Amino acid sequence: MRIGAHVRQDDDPIGRGERYGADLVQLFLGEPQGWTKPGTHPRQEQIRASDVAVVVHAPYVINVASTNNRLRMPSRKAVAEHAEAAARIGAFSLVVHGGHVRSGEEIAAGVENWRKLFERQEDKGGFAVPVLIENTAGGDFAMARHVDAIARLWDAVGDYDVGFCLDTCHAWAGGEDLVDVVERVRAATGRIDLVHLNNSRDGFGSGRDRHAGITSGTIDPDLLVAVCRAADAPVVLETPAEGIAEDIAYLRELLE
Repeated sequence: MRIGAHVRQDDDPIGRGERYGADLVQLFLGEPQGWTKPGTHPRQEQIRASDVAVVVHAPYVINVASTNNRLRMPSRKAVAEHAEAAARIGAFSLVVHGGHVRSGEEIAAGVENWRKLFERQEDKGGFAVPVLIENTAGGDFAMARHVDAIARLWDAVGDYDVGFCLDTCHAWAGGEDLVDVVERVRAATGRIDLVHLNNSRDGFGSGRDRHAGITSGTIDPDLLVAVCRAADAPVVLETPAEGIAEDIAYLRELLE
């Protein structure tokens, strides 16, 4: 099981990951809250040649589900651009948040917009790397907050080259019991390709996306370890940077 860290936009992501003791790093290839098209990473060849695995996280502004053309259209374009940039550095996938529609709108419209993303890209040969849809913490009109919503989404997109990223903080804050969440997500999607292993600063069902270190939040650390074992997928920690090395060592000792 690969255990790694989110290194954000570090100039030397592989070096940063190695200093953390990680054998997997997740990074942004553009501004997390912006629309800038990702260019060539200055350490592209080093990243490609490294034994450290790499996954790319898409910018947070992307909302494929949106019914607003001014948001949905640039979101579609950005997913394709970031998938291409991820392929250039040898990343194994691109993580994209599930997104949402506006209050009072039909959830089905957002689901259909996700299906159209893959349908239209398939006509262009598909995405350069697989897209992993990540569950989110809040919102009554979210595509991937609750497992039943994820199942509805998968009915529309599951036949395409799409995977799933399970975030433990998001699931907890979203009101999903972590005791059997892996089993229930697999029943909905047939797969879990990546785990974002994060504790939460807030209580169960809070809807708040605030990560904490593995042993310092409101989720029992033993429960987080159990999720890792059950998922049997690569793990990325998105916990506070000052404690990531300790979190990686803690997990590795318990899981290996």
